[in-house]
Amino acid sequence: MTTRGGLDLGGTKIQAVVVDDANAVVGEARHPTPTSGGPQDVADAMAAALREAATAAGVETAALGGVGVGSPGAIDTAAGTVGQARNLPDWEGVFPLADALSQLLGTRVALGNDVDVATDAEVVLGAGRGAASLLGVFWGTGVGGGVVLGGRMWRGVGAAGEIGHMVVKQGGARCPCGRRGCMEAYAGRGAMEARARKRHEDGEKTDLFHLMKKHDRPRLTSGIWARALAHEDKLAIELVDDAVEALGTGVASAVNLLDVEVVVLGGGLGLRLGEPYRERIVQAMHPHLFNDDRPPDVRLAELGDLGGAVGAALLVA
Repeated sequence: MTTRGGLDLGGTKIQAVVVDDANAVVGEARHPTPTSGGPQDVADAMAAALREAATAAGVETAALGGVGVGSPGAIDTAAGTVGQARNLPDWEGVFPLADALSQLLGTRVALGNDVDVATDAEVVLGAGRGAASLLGVFWGTGVGGGVVLGGRMWRGVGAAGEIGHMVVKQGGARCPCGRRGCMEAYAGRGAMEARARKRHEDGEKTDLFHLMKKHDRPRLTSGIWARALAHEDKLAIELVDDAVEALGTGVASAVNLLDVEVVVLGGGLGLRLGEPYRERIVQAMHPHLFNDDRPPDVRLAELGDLGGAVGAALLVA
């Protein structure tokens, strides 16, 4: 049996898997993404997570048939580097992530965009099977997108699918990317936390940060947002409502351009909030769709939290 590794690097967690020839997960581990340090600290945490997954699978990392990595930021797959990863701690400039991990794990490492690999996994193994055209929308720390046209991933000249940076409001809120009015400025969990924190510091009441401390979380994770919504926290409801509206506007605009058959909704918040919010996003899309009598089929990602890591492992299949 040949085994391969997969690593999904997110803003709050690192998911590692080891898969077999049939892409079945035979070992897995999840570690928190470091909140301080720099790229090397992130690489060290990623290597530790994969070693744990390999131990669970009963193999050494050096015996794996390669490790695939899905990372946010500007990815140079040929050089194995990551830049502009603004949702990661102190990630300044360009870092040779593939080489760093290869040295730590003793095997070859292939690098891809985190949302591209998660979209590919859904096309090959999950909710996108059979679709010739598809838009993956991953609602988490940021908002990422993956595009499949004619049955193949469309990467453009290297940055296709950045749906989180489609402008949904001219001159709108400041995005973590530095620009204004991006979808991610309203729907990205990192930006939502920043808005919630400022309003809380300005005296607005909310249970969000109490819940964060109670559950010993360093950030407002998807689970904290879900708990706050269940508690009918007014600020959480308002900010999530804003996020849904931004997602509906931005995803509909992307559909108007691409006319895809299927939209797959994933990511930490997308999966945690689940079916009720999938339906709300569909409703928020409808007023903005040009071809509103033939809307795309909007589906929840089937592979769950492991989808990104399994998709990463496909890079070295």
